[in-house]
Amino acid sequence: MNKVTIDQSKCKGCGLCVEACPKKIIRLSDKLNRKGVNPAEVFEPEKCIACAFCATMCPDCVIRVEKE
Repeated sequence: MNKVTIDQSKCKGCGLCVEACPKKIIRLSDKLNRKGVNPAEVFEPEKCIACAFCATMCPDCVIRVEKE
């Protein structure tokens, strides 16, 4: 299975990755991180196609995509 890792402690919750994901498997979490924002999270990782659009769009480079 492909793997998307988001460093939620550094995410600023801009939502660009949410919009970029063609499979719509990323959303903003209900929980706050240490910055006081709702970080992005992957909620259906099995649907990931490892396109890396999310990582490409992330202005803070906190998303890593690994293709299996």
